[in-house]
Amino acid sequence: MNLPTPTMAKIPGKASAVPLNGRIFFWAITSALAGFLFGFDTVVISGAEQTIQKLWGLSAGMHGLAMGSALYGTVFGALFGGWPTDKFGRKKTLLFIGVLYIISAVGCAIANGVGVFIVARILGGIGIGISTVAAPLYISEIAPPAHRGRLTGMFQFNIVFGIIVAFASNAVLARVAGEDGWRWMLGVAAIPSVIYAVMCFGLPESPRWLITRKGDRAAGLAVLKLIEPEKPQAELEAHADEIQSAARPETKTSANFWTWRLRVPILLAFLIAFFNQLSGINAVLYFAPRIFEMTGLGEKAALLQSVGIGITNLIFTFVGLWLIDKLGRRTLLFIGSFGYIASLGLTSWAFFTQHYAIVPVCIFAFIGAHAIGQGAVIWVYISEIFPNRHRAEGQALGCGTHWVFAAALTTFFPQLVTTFAPGYVFAFFAFMMVLQLVWVKTMVIETKGVPLEEMQHKLGIDA
Repeated sequence: MNLPTPTMAKIPGKASAVPLNGRIFFWAITSALAGFLFGFDTVVISGAEQTIQKLWGLSAGMHGLAMGSALYGTVFGALFGGWPTDKFGRKKTLLFIGVLYIISAVGCAIANGVGVFIVARILGGIGIGISTVAAPLYISEIAPPAHRGRLTGMFQFNIVFGIIVAFASNAVLARVAGEDGWRWMLGVAAIPSVIYAVMCFGLPESPRWLITRKGDRAAGLAVLKLIEPEKPQAELEAHADEIQSAARPETKTSANFWTWRLRVPILLAFLIAFFNQLSGINAVLYFAPRIFEMTGLGEKAALLQSVGIGITNLIFTFVGLWLIDKLGRRTLLFIGSFGYIASLGLTSWAFFTQHYAIVPVCIFAFIGAHAIGQGAVIWVYISEIFPNRHRAEGQALGCGTHWVFAAALTTFFPQLVTTFAPGYVFAFFAFMMVLQLVWVKTMVIETKGVPLEEMQHKLGIDA
């Protein structure tokens, strides 16, 4: 698929003298749609879960297994998603994600029993896990340094947008689709999945994968020419040389991922994912109605407050994307950390002192802090800090860490707030964010505007 001569587009809020190639913007939007499908697929099950339990007469244990099956697939996809991304290429992997989403949506819609349903949900979860590896990685490899934060961050924006669309879709179909409404709720995901898969055919392969993994310098140069059509051939050749040189291992040992040489990016990827989940974000997103009901709000009011969380998340995610290439990743993590500490600390105080009226405001502030800080930064940062040769493995490490802790937090949070007073639980999250603040101050390195091939030198990694 050949696109017309590139236009020059600017992402809102960017007052940069460096224009954005229209082709790159289209490719980034296409890749980021994997995030939309991620968000949609994660939440759409909420509208069908009670009907499914009654329809198939599921026990509590089997119902929990069926509802959590996508999450198990997500952990697997994230941990092993680096392999297809490196082996077969970024483009083919992104297309494969679309195929998995289509099969999952159709499989859930036509499932005649819980076994088929679980298999379909696991396939969708694998797609989600791989998408968190492949999509941010691909965008970071085609984006110019001046725009890389916003373009890669669109993946997170689309996750949040997909969540809101899923809630809206469920609400509409619940009214118009009758007794089989749950099948339509789950099956409708096939429509955006097909659109995404078709759009993936228009993507070029990552020039960095072509040059460093496939060894096809000519094809890599051709894509670099599409990315930077205004550059003379000599400069493109020099860029290709730089990519090739940065990926060439100096020794046999340096070709391995788990080495002392890569300790800094490995630790950064692990800790950003670790702190992301130990903020309690998944607990708040998944159990918001339960949290609000603990403050004395009725069920309907609690659900209404939960909708507000989705809207707040979307608005502040956009703010985070507007700021990420202006202020930088490290600055946003500072802002988010202070917001986390204040909002979680006040929530803990409110539960201890029974000043429940401020809890909804504090939770909204917490969501805003997350969206501007960790939410906007995590996928961008992990995709930037590893050398070309190890970027897919590094992305898989960070994403796998994220999903393992997400699964653990989601599993144990209901028990935690039953065993301990909610004030203690939120105090623990606040304490973890104090540790995150220390980590950002002492370890996090700014990556704003740094070309990927120069990143390894900034992180103290040799070629």
